[in-house]
Amino acid sequence: MEEIKRRLVALSYAVLVLLAGAASQAAAGGPIKTVVIVVMENRSFDHMLGWMKRLNPEIDGVDGSEWNPTSTTDPSATRVYFKDGAQYVDPDPGHSFEAIREQVFGSNVTSASPPPMNGFVQQAASMSSKMPEAVMNGFPSEMVAVYESLVSEFAVFDRWFAAVPASTQPNRMYVHSATSHGATSNDATQLALGYPQRTIFENIDDAGLSFGIYYQNIPAVLFYRNLRKLKYAAKFHPYDHAFKDHAAGGTLPNYAVIEQRYMDTKDQPATDDHPSHDVYRGQMFIKEIYETLRAAPQWNETLLVITYDEHGGFYDHVPTPVRGVPNPDGILGPSPSKFNFDRLGVRVPTIMVSPWIEKGTVVHGPNGSPTPTSEYEHSSITATMKKIFNLPSPYLTKRDAWAGTFEGIIGRTEPRTDCPVQLPTPVKIRKTEANEEAMLSEFQQELVQLASVLNGDHRTSDFQNVIKKMNVGHGSAYVESAVKRFLEAGMAAERLDSVMPCLLELDLEAEDNSTSGGSDKEYCG
Repeated sequence: MEEIKRRLVALSYAVLVLLAGAASQAAAGGPIKTVVIVVMENRSFDHMLGWMKRLNPEIDGVDGSEWNPTSTTDPSATRVYFKDGAQYVDPDPGHSFEAIREQVFGSNVTSASPPPMNGFVQQAASMSSKMPEAVMNGFPSEMVAVYESLVSEFAVFDRWFAAVPASTQPNRMYVHSATSHGATSNDATQLALGYPQRTIFENIDDAGLSFGIYYQNIPAVLFYRNLRKLKYAAKFHPYDHAFKDHAAGGTLPNYAVIEQRYMDTKDQPATDDHPSHDVYRGQMFIKEIYETLRAAPQWNETLLVITYDEHGGFYDHVPTPVRGVPNPDGILGPSPSKFNFDRLGVRVPTIMVSPWIEKGTVVHGPNGSPTPTSEYEHSSITATMKKIFNLPSPYLTKRDAWAGTFEGIIGRTEPRTDCPVQLPTPVKIRKTEANEEAMLSEFQQELVQLASVLNGDHRTSDFQNVIKKMNVGHGSAYVESAVKRFLEAGMAAERLDSVMPCLLELDLEAEDNSTSGGSDKEYCG
């Protein structure tokens, strides 16, 4: 038995090496060969970029005249005006499906068109007396100096919306698959099982192009069940060990996804911007990504896309679109709402960077293309990848067939030579160390649940109770260990039963050159 285990472990490593060597280097058409996607966490456009209207009046930002009432039903209610005093935010504002509905419509009635966007203060006050001040403040541009520079030098989209008026994972799933498969909340059980929809990753792979995921704690794209297939294991790379090396060597894939550090510890603070994490760390993370790409030999064929999954409960004045938005796949949300996915979420910051983009570009909307009601939202990424990479596959859903595409920002005939080599160093905001003794947030619990599926701990009947008792420090150590074992070895002794079938099929295929039922379709998690 020990010899069988040894052979299986060795075989899993061999498969990973073969897969890595087989990664396609096929080129896409047009000047952009590499697209880098970074999705930050839980901030609205007005909160992060609204005050940049002071630098460029063309940006649909804020000027201080924006306000919300303390009560949407009281005509004499006190007005709370939007200010430029954003600081460190703790605790986290409300951003559930129900909270967003109140923020956008001011009540549970969703018939207003356009929505009044007048319930942010009311909803925040229901959580904490201090929360309205947090959600009705934005950062002055000097506090987010990295973004200030990128907005000035490249392109900002001031009409890009979250794909669904819901929390983190439903929106993150839209980024790469143009649907959440009916999810309107972070359903830990379903996320752990994995969502089954087809993604842009399969379309890119089928077209002979390459993709890669560079992660810090854990790659949340593993919530897509198909990406847990053994044949994709070599596509995942620890960010700290691989991203700079691949960039310097000119070997970044056609479609590169960078995932942040979602766990906030003293030695390795979170870089995702999710409250209560320090925005300074997120700014430093973006600065590092940009400067790495700027120094890379692939710079003149690269497009960097920076967006946010959803607004995180922070105020935004632009009404969310509620007309002409198609349900992506006919699936309704869960009871009791039975949401039809026919309206978007709140506007979020989106910046795009490339030497092919004119300096100081402001993109307002897709201007009636491909349909009169089309908007920029997360499904615009998969829709645009289809165009940039000339993908023969059909659109993933009705939503990315509808969403506006942004290939038009690549409008120059020659790449710029004046792009900054370095970005400014941002201001540190949080004055204290990370609180790694804090209990895991809901989002972090979901990531631990995902990790538990990868290494088999989910089989333990009381593991849900274990997760609830974990603090951030323990959670961080656990997910990193689980991902390392899953991707590097493919199995551990306690997971042998779940991994053996697909590895045995590979072993048989290697020995007698016979086909054993499509081993590359097995899920080794």
